[in-house]
Formats: sequence, C-alpha cells, structure tokens
Amino acid sequence: MNFAMSVVFRAIPLVMGAICAAYGLYIYAGGSDSNHFVAGHVVVALAAICYALFTTAATIIRQLIDRYNKIWRAVLPASGYAVALFTIIYGIVLITRSGEAQNLVAGHVVAGVGLISVCVSTVATASTSFSLISVNDARTWQDEPPMKAYSATTGRILIAFPLVCALIGFVWAFILMAQPGSAYYTAGRVVFGLAAICASLIALVASIVRQVRNTFRNPERFRWSWLVIVMGTVNILFGVYVLASSSEPYRIAPGCVLIGLGLICYSILSKALLLALVWRRTFPLANRIPMMPVTTALACLFFAAFLFEAELTNPAFFVPARVLVGLGAVCFTLFSIVSILEAGTSG
Repeated sequence: MNFAMSVVFRAIPLVMGAICAAYGLYIYAGGSDSNHFVAGHVVVALAAICYALFTTAATIIRQLIDRYNKIWRAVLPASGYAVALFTIIYGIVLITRSGEAQNLVAGHVVAGVGLISVCVSTVATASTSFSLISVNDARTWQDEPPMKAYSATTGRILIAFPLVCALIGFVWAFILMAQPGSAYYTAGRVVFGLAAICASLIALVASIVRQVRNTFRNPERFRWSWLVIVMGTVNILFGVYVLASSSEPYRIAPGCVLIGLGLICYSILSKALLLALVWRRTFPLANRIPMMPVTTALACLFFAAFLFEAELTNPAFFVPARVLVGLGAVCFTLFSIVSILEAGTSG
C-alpha cells in the first residue's frame, strides 16, 4: 500500500464520522419535537463508531507503511475507548435526565452505540500486532506463537471485551422489552440489534487474536463467519417481524432500524470472511470482498430513500429514514477497513 492510498483509507472513517456528526446536529437543530431529538442524537452517536473504525484503520495502516511506534500503539486504541466511554456516559445521562420517552429511547440507543464502539476499539487493540499475521502465514500451525505476539491471557481478555458487551446488550434489551410502553418497545428492540453487532465483532476480534498468535486452525476457518451471518440474519428477520406483527406506528422505527443493523452485521462479515479465506491459502477473489460493505451501504441509503418518501404520508418514518443514512455511513467506513485488511493480507 502506497502512502497516498493509506491517507485515503484513513480519511474515509473520519469523513464518515464528520458527516454523521454534522448531519445529526442538523437534524437536532431542525425542530423541537421528539423525532428530531431522537434521530439527531442517534446519528451523532454513530460518529463514535466511525472514529473507533478510524483507530483500527490507522493502527493497521501504520504497520503496513512502517510508521508505527509505541506512541501510536497506545494513543490510537486509547482514544477509541475514550470516545466510546464518553458515548456510553452521555447515553446514561440522557436516560436519567427525565422520564420523557424521547430521552429514554435516545439514551438507551446512544449507550448501545457506545458498546459497539468499545468492541471496535478492541479490534484496534487486537490489531496492534497485525503485522504478525503475514509472518504466521508463512509458518506452520505447529509453530509456537511469535515472540512479539501478546500473551494467551491478553488474547482471552481481548476476546472477552466484545463477548461481555454483547451479553450486557442482550440482557439489557430483554429487560427493556419486558417493560410496558412504546418507548421501551422501541429502545429494547434497537438495543437487541446493537447487541447482535457486538456479538458479530467477537468473530473479528477472535480471528485477529488467533491469527496473531498462530493458533487459528482449519476447523474454525468459517465458524466465526457463521456467527456473523446468524447475527445479521436474526436482526433482519426480527426487524421484518416487528414491522409485520402490528399496525401500530411505533413499531416502524425499530423494525426498519433492525434491518439496517443487520446490514451492518453483513458488512462486518466481509472482514471476518476475508481473514478466513486468505489464511494460509490463495483466494483469487479476495480483492472483490471489499465490495460487500459497499453493497450494504448502498442498501441502507436506498432503503432510507424509500423511507423518506414514506414519511410524506406517515411521520413515523422520520426517525428510521435518517438513522438509515447514518448506518449507511458506518457500512461505507467498513469498506475502508476491509480494503486495508485485503492489502495487509494479500501476498
């Protein structure tokens, strides 16, 4: 990867994050009703995921272009965790600010987005030794982990981060779904979808950790990819069920957003699948895999376009239309990451 392309791939997550932040603030400032409040806060929060993806991109790219040192090794993941923690705290502040429905929905979703940012920042942390993957690719599975690889305990801790976040998200979602009221209905189902993304990121962290430590084995080659496929499919089917199970207008936002969150899972699939396909084998179509997140990004944006039209006759489509735009930006950010992975694992 040359320096110019490295700048482009690092710029994409930052640009998408800036778009999410600016668009979210524009939505929030556009009106004083609950729709503007919820959509604005959620879209701004998605910028945290984009920034965490930037830390991952920068961590890998700096190793590929030989501009990685101890300062970047510490600063990049730490800044991702800091942004994620701020997002979670702000979500909790919204929840506790008042009992209004808009605060409950926005607060729970923003905090859930913060959990995803923690998981993505863990991907960046696991990638601090990404260069060892190509080293191990030339070795055999009987060889010991490289001297510069992190310890087995560190690897287990890294994998535990998205696992714990996913468990927190699912338990949290079921508690919310057990509460009466449309606000809890919406928040519970969206948090469930966010937890499924955290679960999908277990696959990515585990694949990187195990390849860095040279403990990635053939029986698990596609096991992690199937986990992501299941999470994405569950989100989409759950979203369709929510939309079809009732005629109440409050089910429109969580149903549509769940479908968008399922598309993000499929974007993550491109990364887990690439790592599986090129590990100690040649896969001629590896350079086509980055098209998967481009496809999901377009799907989110086209879906949003239909929702914008539907909003003309039904205001219940206001929030999901705008959130889907933000989810499309996250999907396109993942295109940058999988392109970097393809460059780092090719040859």
